[in-house]
Amino acid sequence: MSTLTDRTALVTGGGTGLGAAIASSLVRQGCRVVVVGRREAPLHQLADELGDRVRAEACDVSDPESVAHLADRLHDEQISIVINNAGVAGPVARLVDIAPEEWDDVFGVNVRGTYLVCRAFLPDMVRRGSGDIINLASVSGKRPLAARTPYCASKMAVIGLTSTLAFEVGEHGISVNSLSPGPVESERMDRNFRLEAERTGTHPEEARAAFAGRSALGRLVDPDEVARAVVAMLQMPGMTGADVDLSAGMVA
Repeated sequence: MSTLTDRTALVTGGGTGLGAAIASSLVRQGCRVVVVGRREAPLHQLADELGDRVRAEACDVSDPESVAHLADRLHDEQISIVINNAGVAGPVARLVDIAPEEWDDVFGVNVRGTYLVCRAFLPDMVRRGSGDIINLASVSGKRPLAARTPYCASKMAVIGLTSTLAFEVGEHGISVNSLSPGPVESERMDRNFRLEAERTGTHPEEARAAFAGRSALGRLVDPDEVARAVVAMLQMPGMTGADVDLSAGMVA
């Protein structure tokens, strides 16, 4: 029997893409899942598809008031798993061409959002003496990626947040880990390939092939592979403070 059966998980950025794949995988493991995102329509669509074990809640994780209201609405849920998946890719440009507000938008969601969600749901985990947090980072936080400084810097920040938080809350029986995928088949990556092609004067498929060619397996990672990794990490109670690469060998 799965150790995840009848636990309740919160998945941010949960309406589409990687978040939806993670939510679906957790439901298959017997979890109740709260999917969170800024756009209500995809959240409710996913909840309709996955059934009554899924609850949809709109929230802007970069906004302290929005996160506080989310926690209030979920007072009747025993959230024992938090998957901080919400993230934005940000601009594809040289650092000197990136506006401060663009930089702040990336850090607002990717780092501030992770902090705010942890801050909101950790107290109940501490009181219960158990819980699991997985923060979605990226191999882009650990290797050079031209013209993507805010994204790469934000993902390295998530890894640092994870390792430190693991030591803060470990005595309360809470595990905190990060998962670093990349690159993952997604609309976001398609957008990045289009932008990279525009920047370099090439075709999006050339940009895709060049990017995927940097990995040992010569391909991108599938969202379902990331979702299965999340489940596997949750079933490893002795692991905390770890960062797990799932990159088809992009980082080795």
